[in-house]
Amino acid sequence: MLSRAARPALRAGAAISSRAAAPTATYATLREIEGRLKSIRNIEKITKTMKIVASTKLNRAQRAMSESREYGQSGNEVYESAETKPLEGEGKKKLLVVCSSDKGLCGGIHSSLSRNIRRRSLEDSNFDLVILGEKCRSQLQRTHAQNIVLNFAGVGKDVPTFAESQAIADQIVMLSGDYSEVEIIYNKFINAQTYEAATIAAFSEEALASSPNFAAFETEEGVLPNLREYALANSIFWALCEGHACEISARRNAMDNASKNAGDMIQRYQILFNRTRQAVITGELVEIITGATASADM
Repeated sequence: MLSRAARPALRAGAAISSRAAAPTATYATLREIEGRLKSIRNIEKITKTMKIVASTKLNRAQRAMSESREYGQSGNEVYESAETKPLEGEGKKKLLVVCSSDKGLCGGIHSSLSRNIRRRSLEDSNFDLVILGEKCRSQLQRTHAQNIVLNFAGVGKDVPTFAESQAIADQIVMLSGDYSEVEIIYNKFINAQTYEAATIAAFSEEALASSPNFAAFETEEGVLPNLREYALANSIFWALCEGHACEISARRNAMDNASKNAGDMIQRYQILFNRTRQAVITGELVEIITGATASADM
């Protein structure tokens, strides 16, 4: 039997030992919250930096887009003046050139092109694909691998040049397929917040030669293949520049949204950290007071 004088001390000791396990879990939670805060702050720094870099690149990309648009639209005037139309014939395929890039972290800009291809395949699946960039290739490889005849990597690292477009056009011209029409699918730049999938038409030599008003241009014999290849390279250059400007703009917007979301998360976790720390301090004070009271009763 314990004496009455020893019983209060025993109860106080039991209370202290029962509370001793609680601060251990709380301190671990505090360390976890602090580690999460640190990682989110690092992510915020990265996204803010990427936003600044994208904003700097956007002006250069828009200038290149404006210049390429003038050349591309002037090239399309030849088709309009000649009233060029796709060749009609059984078994002839379309060739779709998809202009994407190898880079990500720019929202759903590449997915919009892939959705456009999938929507087209529901209407008519008789086409071949030439894909510029790894992003759309990886997305379409799962559903349209049998349609892909040519793929280019290393696209979109910097502002597109006409030399790159000419090299791509050379490879497309050497394809063995008999195509009725070539369509270039790209992201059209509307403004800094909006873009949409659009197409640029390109035609074969036979389609150009059979145009009703093409004879009015009085071209020499042998010039037609060069004209067709130059017009194709010009259109690809236009599409790549438009797509590059859309990509940079979308990346800037994506990094801006990511920075705002990181800031919101930091604020929430900071409040949680402060409340948890205050609870730990309060618990420690209660233990000290309880221990002091128990010692005084003894």
